[in-house]
Amino acid sequence: MKLNVKAVNFETAERLEKYIEKKTRRYEKLLSPSAELEIRMTVVKPETNLNKETAIRIMGMGTELFAQKVCDTFEQGIDECLEALDKQLEKHKDR
Repeated sequence: MKLNVKAVNFETAERLEKYIEKKTRRYEKLLSPSAELEIRMTVVKPETNLNKETAIRIMGMGTELFAQKVCDTFEQGIDECLEALDKQLEKHKDR
């Protein structure tokens, strides 16, 4: 599995990168080696709460799965997106 992390309008901290690696590690077992997991994080409006937009896309399984959340922190956004993708993966496997 290929992991691509894109940060828009900010630089990622090492702590955030490690958090992403830890949370996405389990997908290495679920997805094929040719699958791609793309995480895009954007600071929407720096002066407001709920300004961190996180979007995660999984490609290469014969279909494309996508989840997008706007939260107070990127960690929360990653958790909520991965939870939504887990539900989508479950539905995809049932088909």
